Parts: sequence; structure tokens; C-alpha cells
Amino acid sequence: MNIKKYLLFLLAIPLLSFATHKYYLSLTQIKYNEEEKSVQIIINVFMDDIELALNNDYNIDLQLTTKAELKNNDIYFEKYLKDKLSFKINTISKDFKYLGKEYEGDLVFFYLEIENISSVSNIDITNTILLKHFPTQQNLVKSKVGKKNKSVLLTKETFKEKLNY
Repeated sequence: MNIKKYLLFLLAIPLLSFATHKYYLSLTQIKYNEEEKSVQIIINVFMDDIELALNNDYNIDLQLTTKAELKNNDIYFEKYLKDKLSFKINTISKDFKYLGKEYEGDLVFFYLEIENISSVSNIDITNTILLKHFPTQQNLVKSKVGKKNKSVLLTKETFKEKLNY
């Protein structure tokens, strides 16, 4: 009987380590829409991670997807994203417009747009989303301009990148 318990214990350790390990990853998708002359951006992050970051940074209690959720939370999301994310299109700094957010499962999707862009030869991105709160955070950036696709993985050490098309 002791051998069975011992073997069960040995099998449970690796399973528990997978269950308690948490990956910190966001995805930023950038697409140049030539017809609309705009750069369209979708960012998805884990809801509990962004909630923790905003609650700590702004001393609030978002309580996302509950009845007690802050009604004006878009103000905090927009402020946070404008502080943690910046773009240069063709080496010129560009402000993005915050269009809104959606919840899907345990993710929050943010929708942003940079308007009046006649062409794109390069995009400089700085992305420090969640890096202050999660040292192992990784921010994956995938982009498409015309038929060219570029991807880069940003971290605490390398949170800026220039994508050439």
C-alpha cells in the first residue's frame, strides 16, 4: 500500500507543477488597412492579469464581468494602454484611438486604430503592457502590411522593435 501512495505522489508532482505554472502572454495584432488608410490594432490579454495591473496602478477595484464592475472602466483601460503602448509609423510618432474592448472567456480584447496613414514602410512599437507586474510577461506582436507578415516577441529586456516592410 505504501508503494502505491508513493507512486501516486510521484505522478502527481509533475501534474501539479503544470497546473500551478502560469504563462504571462499578450498578443498584439497589427494590420494596415489600405482602403481605410488606417492601422488597426487588436490586443488581447488575460483578464485577471490586466485587472490586477489596473487595480494596483490606479488604486481601483475593477471587478471585471461582475455586477460590481466599474461602469467607467474604459477610462482606465485607455489611460493604461496609452501609457504602456506607443507606435511610430514611418518613423513618425502616432497616437492611436481607443475604440473599446470586449470580454471573451478569460480574455479582454482591446480595439485601437491609427488613422490617416497613406502607406506603411515600417512600424516602431514599444509595448510594456503588464511588464511592471509580471517579470516573465511576454508580448507577442504579429503584423500584416500588404502581403508581408512580421512577428516579434517583446519582453522586459526587449520591449521595443522596428518592423520593416
